[in-house]
Amino acid sequence: MLPQELHRTLRGLHRHLNCLNEDNKATRKRALESIKKETIDKGLSSSVLQEVFFAILKPLLKCLSDTMERCRETTIVTMTEFIRCVPKPEESLPYLIPCLAQRFGEKEVLEPSEELRLLAVEMLTLTVEVCGRHLAPYLNEMISILQRTIVDPFPDVKRESCKCTVNFAKCVPEHFHMQAESLVKPLMLTITHQHSRVRVSVIEATGAVIQHGSGKNVDDVLSHLAQRLFDDSPQVRKAVTAVVGDWLLNMRDRYSYFHKLIPLLLSSITDEIPEIRLLADDLWKDVGLQWEKENEDDIKDKLDFLLTTPLHYPSGVERPGLGCRELVVRNLGRLVPAITHDMTDWLVPTRIRTSQLLSVLLLHAEDHTTQHLQPLLAMLYRACTDSERDVVNNVTAKLIGTFVPPPAFLKLLLEHVTVPHSSSHPWAPLMVLAAVLGGSSRELLKPHLHQIANILIQPDVCQEYQQVMYLEQLLTCVDVLLHQCESECTSVSLQLLQVLVTALESAHLLSKVQDLDLIELYRKHMRQLLDWLSASVNTWTSYSPQRLQLQIIVMQSGPVIGEFLNQLMPLLHSCLQPNRDTEMRMSIFTMLAKLLLNASNTLDSQGQFCDESQSFLHNILLPNLVWHAGRTAAAVRTSALSCLLQLGSHTMSQRNNLLCLEEKLSSLVLSALEEDSQMSRLLACRSLSAMLRLIGTSLHHENLPEPSSFVLAAASGEVFFFIWIEGILFLFILSVDCCLFCGFGSIFVFVCSEILKKGSSVHPTLLKREAEAVRDKQRSPHYCDLLLQHISSVSTETAADSPV
Repeated sequence: MLPQELHRTLRGLHRHLNCLNEDNKATRKRALESIKKETIDKGLSSSVLQEVFFAILKPLLKCLSDTMERCRETTIVTMTEFIRCVPKPEESLPYLIPCLAQRFGEKEVLEPSEELRLLAVEMLTLTVEVCGRHLAPYLNEMISILQRTIVDPFPDVKRESCKCTVNFAKCVPEHFHMQAESLVKPLMLTITHQHSRVRVSVIEATGAVIQHGSGKNVDDVLSHLAQRLFDDSPQVRKAVTAVVGDWLLNMRDRYSYFHKLIPLLLSSITDEIPEIRLLADDLWKDVGLQWEKENEDDIKDKLDFLLTTPLHYPSGVERPGLGCRELVVRNLGRLVPAITHDMTDWLVPTRIRTSQLLSVLLLHAEDHTTQHLQPLLAMLYRACTDSERDVVNNVTAKLIGTFVPPPAFLKLLLEHVTVPHSSSHPWAPLMVLAAVLGGSSRELLKPHLHQIANILIQPDVCQEYQQVMYLEQLLTCVDVLLHQCESECTSVSLQLLQVLVTALESAHLLSKVQDLDLIELYRKHMRQLLDWLSASVNTWTSYSPQRLQLQIIVMQSGPVIGEFLNQLMPLLHSCLQPNRDTEMRMSIFTMLAKLLLNASNTLDSQGQFCDESQSFLHNILLPNLVWHAGRTAAAVRTSALSCLLQLGSHTMSQRNNLLCLEEKLSSLVLSALEEDSQMSRLLACRSLSAMLRLIGTSLHHENLPEPSSFVLAAASGEVFFFIWIEGILFLFILSVDCCLFCGFGSIFVFVCSEILKKGSSVHPTLLKREAEAVRDKQRSPHYCDLLLQHISSVSTETAADSPV
């Protein structure tokens, strides 16, 4: 029956085959459609189709070059259906593959229609699926076709070509490796295509090419795959994860490439997409278990030890399997240089992903991190200074403190804290130190508290740099110690307080862990703190941190500072000498004025400042009131006058102390009345007023200058009149809206009679004599008469009140 059916079919096709040679396009088109209708569409048995296909194959292949696109399309569709239906499609390979190679594998694209190129590649993919290993003899032709179609301009052709590549590599692995290398270049040219589905297909094809290749091209594709880990498409990143995981599990020469492949897979463990993280985690676990089985004899001796979870292991973190940890440990030496390089990459995403990878590696390496501590610390310093905040946040130096014993990390870290690697970022070692200390435990840190604290209080550490970032990290180190060791910090309380004088909150925490309030904490260490500052006072400038530390100590300690005047006053005397830095003196005088404003709760809390006031006036204030040229020097005098005013406003400044210094003090204050600064004149007036209230008529008037006219200073809505009458200084204060209308010869100014009435109590007899002397010289004696009446009434009242 079969020969008859075959004969009948071939006889029916003969006329159609002859028509394929006609010049008329329509005739050829109808002939091809008829062939398909009489064979594929008719439902012939597979054995008949096999014979028919072999008989009409050559004429059909010629039609692949037909000038009419519709004819070529019908030809490809018909041949595809034959390949799918015949039982032995491999018999067509000697004719089919060379023809396809000629048509689609040449450098010049012979098929102009992208839709037909897609149909042809789909036919080739089908051929690979149904012919399998029979394609081995046609390796060169297949590779030449794939080389061209992978880089085809049509995205769908690229995708289908990658699919065909994967299938072909799996079908003839024993032969594919000989030509696999030639597909690497076209794949890498296509891996950055704008369509994410094309990139996914290329990654999958790359996985198959490397998996079944010679193993010599891994380095050629790794950088491209690494870049795809930053792809915006999650499917692309997932494809990379799957391919790399497959290589780690199945690639023949995978042991040689562990150090290059492990970072790619571990990077996906921190991917933002949960699906990718889970895939990477599952693949990594499989890799670790497989390695354990393959190296069971090698790890048998340490199996029990490595299965014991270390003390203080990070909570909420699943410990990686033994095989995974061993893989990282054995390759860490080769991983660290590569990570160090990527940590300085100019691309921000690369640095972020590298910082995340570093955390994963440290978690796997555990105590083996100690062997690579030097380069790791250098890398962490660099990461801490990164301009991208995510990079800094990802730096988990805390894991070093968890797994590395303190003697090991302190030996390097404290040395770097003392001598920073970078002059522009000296705070980086402090940031790392704080993180490392945070990862350690109280029991391990306790024996090293003195070592750490003594480093932190070194002048090169706590006084050398004034950048905000540096001080923040310095205080963070202390905060971490306090939180980690709590009451154990009592043994280094003084050292920590020396650092914490720049931060009240931290000082409060230090006092809290010792069950003390802040005042008691300062009382406990004030003597040592002042000795500490006195040791360097001769070198202070306005930029010295010790100046700020002194201000913080005296301002925060409250009444405690009054208990240590014998140490404070020599310190102030040294740093307030006129030859010292003017800006520093100005700031310290400002600090003293604030203290004197609340002297009973600060400097005079013990009632002892009176004993120091004469020395304070003579050795500190007076030398700084001497006039020197310059605005800064004027500002210093203003600050000193402010201190003088506060000093004269308190009874703690004994009257005798002022009398002893009356001559020099009065001349300096009076000269300040001529300062350019309105504030200086105001402070001088008020200081002189305070002096007069204290020493009154005991003032030695022969030491005062005899002006020919009045001295006036106006500021803040007040006018001060100083009038000398026969060597006695009268001070009057009136509001600025008062009018000046009368005069008293050459020694009186024109002042309100009301003001003179108020001043008559100072020396009424003298004022009465002077008023009578000038009465007749005035155009109108009315106000003089009123003044004389007032003086008489005051004298009468005074006499009446006097005891008999």
